[in-house]
This record gives sequence, C-alpha cells and structure tokens, in this order.
Amino acid sequence: MAGVLAAACLAGCAGKPVVRASAPAAVQADLVLHNALPAAIRESGVLQIATDASYAPASSFAADGHTIVGFEPDLGTALGEVLGVRVRFVNHAFSSLSAMVADGKTDLVMSAMTDTVQREEKVDFVDYFTAGSSIVVQRGNPTGLSDLASLCGHVVALEAGTVQVDLVQRVLKNCPPDKPITVHLFKTNTDTLVQLRTGRADAVLNDYPPAAALVTDARTGAFYQLASTAQYEPGPYGIAASKSQPQLRDAVAQALRTLVADGRYAQILAKWGVGAGAVKYVSLNGGAAS
Repeated sequence: MAGVLAAACLAGCAGKPVVRASAPAAVQADLVLHNALPAAIRESGVLQIATDASYAPASSFAADGHTIVGFEPDLGTALGEVLGVRVRFVNHAFSSLSAMVADGKTDLVMSAMTDTVQREEKVDFVDYFTAGSSIVVQRGNPTGLSDLASLCGHVVALEAGTVQVDLVQRVLKNCPPDKPITVHLFKTNTDTLVQLRTGRADAVLNDYPPAAALVTDARTGAFYQLASTAQYEPGPYGIAASKSQPQLRDAVAQALRTLVADGRYAQILAKWGVGAGAVKYVSLNGGAAS
C-alpha cells in the first residue's frame, strides 16, 4: 500500500514566476509598524509574498492569465497599506513555499497554507482564516463517494505538500488490503482537477472554500460537485514568515489586527464570499490548538 500511495506525477508550474503587484498605498500607513519592518523591505518599499495561484477564491489567475486575484491578494494589499509598502505576489509551486520563506527567498507566504505543528518547526505563522477539507467528485458522483472511508479502492489526485496528502495517508491505513487508495500527486490544484474532469481520478481533496467555489462557479460547476457537505479536520490558514524574521512576523500580525478592528478584513472576506472562515482573533502559531 505504501508503494501505491507514493505514486506521483509532478507536472506544470514551469517557467518564470508570474507577479501580482499591488497599487500604491491608498490609506495612511502606520509609521510605527513601517519602522518595525526589516531594513531591506523598508528600503525597497516592496513586500514580496509567494503563493500558489491555483486555488480560487484564495489565490488564482484572473482571465488575463497573469494577474493574481483572490481574498489573499486583496488582504495582502490591505496589509501593505497599513505597513506603508507595496505588495508583490509571486506564483510558485505549493510544495516549494515553506522552504522558500525559511531560506529567505521570499518575505512571506500566503497560500491557503494550513498552520500545523509540523510546519511550525520550520516557519512561524500569523493565522488569518479557518477551513477544513472537502471531497470533490465529478458532477453526478459516478463512483458514489460519500466520505473519507469511501475513498478506499479509488484513485485520488492531490496537490503535493498539502495537508490533504497527510489526511489521505491516515485514511489509507484503515482501508482493506485489497482496496487501497491510489494517490497521484501534482504540483498544482489545477492539475488535480484535470485528472478528475477527465476520469483519471475519482476524487480530489480541496480546502472547503476553493471546493465550494469550484462547484458553484458557472465555468466549472457543470464538471464538479461535493461528495458531501462535510469539512474534515478544520484548521487555521497562516501567513508564513521566517523564524529569523520575528520583527516582520510581529509587524504583519499587528497590521492584520488593525484590519480586523477597522472592518476591512471582514469586507475583503465578504467580497469573496468566504466570511464564514473569518478569525475573531489574530494568533501566532495556532496549529497546536487546532
């Protein structure tokens, strides 16, 4: 069964990163927070945030194929306004993001990344959202999947490096020996959905907000539906920062608290229809509590 789970197909996401740069700050910045930023960010005036732009409505490409849009880019832009810097979102494979921020190759990561105890060993998190996992199937649910246990004996496509990979590994341990889950891993969520749409996979596991958006969007709803309304193992999304940059982490946390307090945070989530995932309090490294 371990051999079956290890089967991987890493495709896509090649070429130069695609950048989303925010407009100049539209509101007065908090000078104290601006001065608390690392010198390199203050001097450049740019805060670089890495994301995997294949996960609408969190972060995805607009119709032009270049601009990154979603509640994360909007929230990042608002954080930049508070901090007095421009924000640049850059697209990268999800599986590379933790290492990028830990190694200083990007300032932050904001990519529907669940804050977990394991990830906290490498990076720090500012938690900004909450979501669980959902099972996405073909419209009509031809294989009759209904819950995690029903995945036994089926092919599941997953994005590499996500919490859904660990979730399916735990489910696999309880499958009958003659009905293992066959897992194929891909670089982007878009790649997994192609597998499902073309019948090469029976299910894809996504966080609930992207899954709900997928099955209700007029462009994709004809192809996909949820196996059930269940959300499995809900946890916090975290903005990842290097453990060597506590001043950046703390400045971002305080800027997010400002957005929560003045209502801009709620407005951004409401715009994208994800207000149910709002956090009441901005915490650091909350994975242990989830």
